[in-house]
Amino acid sequence: MTRPPLPPFTPETARLKVRAAEDAWNTRDPHRVALAYSEDSAWRNRDRFLTGRAAIVDFLTRKWATEHEYRLIKELWAFTDNRIAVRFAYEWHDDDAQWFRAHGNENWLFDSQGLMVERHASINDVRIAANERKFLWDRDGARPAGHPGLSDIGL
Repeated sequence: MTRPPLPPFTPETARLKVRAAEDAWNTRDPHRVALAYSEDSAWRNRDRFLTGRAAIVDFLTRKWATEHEYRLIKELWAFTDNRIAVRFAYEWHDDDAQWFRAHGNENWLFDSQGLMVERHASINDVRIAANERKFLWDRDGARPAGHPGLSDIGL
């Protein structure tokens, strides 16, 4: 199975890879998201360490059961032949309707098939009021093409 764009990355293909990841995560479909990772993909997500697609699906299923109305924006930070670094932010609310904006960085390593074999994520949550939200598109879809990115919003 291949997952284009494939390494070695160019500025354009790295941006496409980042946007494809953002779009997949915004579906909140753990099975769809997991297909971007190798069968034995290794993750560090905050203080959690995961290995393999089944663990990724389980993690994301639990994540999106508690992070309601999740919306994410990723932005390319840097890349090399088979590595991409992104910064991101996402907004969500808990069961008590408290909104949060999570800010983070990810480092990705890809195999020759374009599957992510490593994902290292550092993430911090900030409480926000509902009127401070900036990610306001329809929650059942990808960020619209005309919606500003992180730098445009000032995040």
